[in-house]
Amino acid sequence: MTEAARRDRLPGGVSMADVARRAGVSSQTVSRVSTGHPGVAASTRRQVLDAMHDLGYRPNIAARALRRGRFHAIGVVMPTLTTFANSRTAEAIAEEAALEGYSVTLIPVAAATLDELAVDGIVIMDAPRFDAANLTLPRGTRVVSVGSRSDADYPVIDTDQRGGATQAVRHLLDLGHRTVWHVTGPAESYAGELRTRAWRDVMREAGIMPPPAERGDWSTLSGYQAGRRLADEPGCTAVFAANDQMALGVLRALHERGRRVPHDVSVVGFDDIPDAAAFLPPLTTMHQNFSEVGRRCVELLLGDIRGGPSGPGTVLVAPSLVRRASTAPPPR
Repeated sequence: MTEAARRDRLPGGVSMADVARRAGVSSQTVSRVSTGHPGVAASTRRQVLDAMHDLGYRPNIAARALRRGRFHAIGVVMPTLTTFANSRTAEAIAEEAALEGYSVTLIPVAAATLDELAVDGIVIMDAPRFDAANLTLPRGTRVVSVGSRSDADYPVIDTDQRGGATQAVRHLLDLGHRTVWHVTGPAESYAGELRTRAWRDVMREAGIMPPPAERGDWSTLSGYQAGRRLADEPGCTAVFAANDQMALGVLRALHERGRRVPHDVSVVGFDDIPDAAAFLPPLTTMHQNFSEVGRRCVELLLGDIRGGPSGPGTVLVAPSLVRRASTAPPPR
């Protein structure tokens, strides 16, 4: 084996010129193939790709990014992946970005070193917690946000949290319930805050004094603990839980206390997680279109990256009520 052949097989020791010699083409042709340039014949492209494979050649992504001024990557800054909404939204963003030829880097808020990120733009999830961490964005960073306040300095994409909670509470009132109890999200959650505000507003518009809210933290356990307290309220015939996991905890607590759902108490959740239809009974809930939220995030961010219009503004994706067996008119 020649020295050149041995060098071809060493990791990181293969150059574009080596690939060009193996394929019998120019280095310019190799460059066009590695960057996906359309002006290369299919047979030539195959020759070059075969040579890259044989030699173990990997294009220098960093060098390409410096030449083009783009990394073809999006950063997603988020406080946690433990909630269903965050994990599903991040998944939807990654799926849509992949269709556009972009990769996604997940960045926990606590570990964010934004000045060093090799990304073309950033999606911020749960922006109030990002702001609370006192993190600043490098000048000129292209940003969209999921779940931000309306006065944000960058575009916001979100589920219509207020609209969804309004539908949930009105559904229970329309069934004839005289009041609706509420299990909230955590105090630091902006989405949870919007759902709670909507619950109170709908109740007051209906001339009903809202009962005390039960504080939850998105977990099934917190819903269970709230459900045990609500089970002891004789006037509690309807509960709106701010997410499906907490609604599951409420269902269990009511069952243990002998309160039948929906015969004695109706329960509505929020999110429409995949298991919601398998709860006992199947859960009435607000369906969030996470795929559309992710699609709109990537669409708006890439539009800005590619020179399209940008600036503050809010896009709300409407949720929809999924009626299942956990809600019914109140007992007579």
